[in-house]
Amino acid sequence: MEKNRKTRIGKVTSNKMNKTVVVQAESLHRHPLYHKVVRQSTRFKAHDENNECNIGDVVKIAETRPLSKDKRWRIVEIISKADIVGILKDDVDQGNQEN
Repeated sequence: MEKNRKTRIGKVTSNKMNKTVVVQAESLHRHPLYHKVVRQSTRFKAHDENNECNIGDVVKIAETRPLSKDKRWRIVEIISKADIVGILKDDVDQGNQEN
């Protein structure tokens, strides 16, 4: 009998650990006295078995059994990949030769 597990959608903020990423999920709450909508963010450590996630990716995470001291979530799917704008070393070398 499988229970309903919590799921969240968030953005990957760190992938420096092996098979672990830090996901920042935001939620909106209304302040009880001032009735202003307040944005709150929470950071979760999630298990990424194949090290597929990069910084800036939007992912869906789900609750799971404790995998380590801090890790209680796992990556279900990568919703969108981050736009990585990088310069190749060859492009830099060609730019220096032109000048």
